[in-house]
Amino acid sequence: PEQREVFAMDTAMVLTVYGEDAFRAANAAEEEIYRLDSLLSRTNEASKVSLLNSAGGKMVPVGVALCDLIQTAATYTELTEGDFDITIAPVVSAWGFTTDHYQVPDPEELETLLTYVGMEHVHLSGKSSASSGYENASLDPGTQIDLGGIAKGYASDRLAAIFQEHEIPRALASLGGNVLAWGTRPDGKAWQIGVQDPQYPEQERVVGLVGLQDAFAVTSGSYQRYFEEDGVTYHHILDPDTGYPADSDLMSVTVVADAAGSGEGGAKLPGNGTMCDALSTALFVMGEEQALDFWRDRTQEFDLILVTGDGRVVVTSGIADSFTPEKGSGYLYET
Repeated sequence: PEQREVFAMDTAMVLTVYGEDAFRAANAAEEEIYRLDSLLSRTNEASKVSLLNSAGGKMVPVGVALCDLIQTAATYTELTEGDFDITIAPVVSAWGFTTDHYQVPDPEELETLLTYVGMEHVHLSGKSSASSGYENASLDPGTQIDLGGIAKGYASDRLAAIFQEHEIPRALASLGGNVLAWGTRPDGKAWQIGVQDPQYPEQERVVGLVGLQDAFAVTSGSYQRYFEEDGVTYHHILDPDTGYPADSDLMSVTVVADAAGSGEGGAKLPGNGTMCDALSTALFVMGEEQALDFWRDRTQEFDLILVTGDGRVVVTSGIADSFTPEKGSGYLYET
C-alpha cells in the first residue's frame, strides 16, 4: 500500500491506499488536501476564505467551489435550525479557539458579535454560465465565516471521488476525527474504526469499534479542544444561539453514512462526508433527545453513535450489528 502523512486544516492526516494505481491516487489525494487547505483554511491568510473574511463587505471572486460549499453549509444551517452555522467565526475567535490563546469573552462583547451571526449576512452572486453556480461572495461588515466544521468532510468527499476515478479497490483515510473507509480491508473484512473514549482524550481508549465498508464516519466531541478557567471547563463546540459552548448532555457524536460504492451497482455520489461533518457538530449542540429525533426523521441517510454525559453509548439500529462494545469500558450500551 501507499501511505501519506499530511498536515493540513490544522490536523494530522494519514492516507493508506491500495491497488494498481495506488501511487498516483495517493499523490492526487495529497495534492487535493493541500489545495483545499489553501482555499478553505481560515488560518491561512492567503486562502479564499481569509480574503473573503477580510474584504470588509466587498464582493470577492472566490470561485464556484467555495460558493457551492457555502450554499451546502446554508442548507445544513436550515436543516438543523441554526445549530450548524459557518458565520459563528467571530465568536470562535473571541474565545481564542482559532489562536489557542483561550479566554472567556465579556458577555457584552458576545452579544455584539452574535448580531453578525446568521447566513442572512452571506451573499452570493455572478453566475458564469447557465450550468455552473455562483462565483462571487460577500459578507456583511462584521461577519466572518469559518468552514472548519465542514471542510474535512468535504475533503473526504473529494478523496472518495479520487479513489473512484483511479479505480482504487480499498483505502483508509483518517483526517483527524473524519474517516473514509473505502472498500474493505485486504482480508476482505470491514475496516474496524475505533470510537474514542471522550473521558480519556489523551489515551488510545475507545468505547467500541464500528465495522465500516464504503462509509464515512465523523466524530465531534467536547474533548477535542477545551480549556479551564476558574474551575469551569469550556469546550470548542459553540452554540450559535448563545455564543457559549453548547450546553449538551453529550460527550461525543459520531455520524456514519455511505460513501460512493466501489463498483457494486448503484454507487452513491460523494457528498455524505460533508453531511456527516456538518451534522456531527449540529447534533452535539442539539443534545441526545433532539439528535435522536433528527435521526428518526432521516433513518435512511445516516447512523449515530452517541456517548452521553451520564455514561451511556447509544448506537442507532442501522449500524448496531457492526458495532462492537469495548469490554470493561464502564459504559452502558443501548441500541
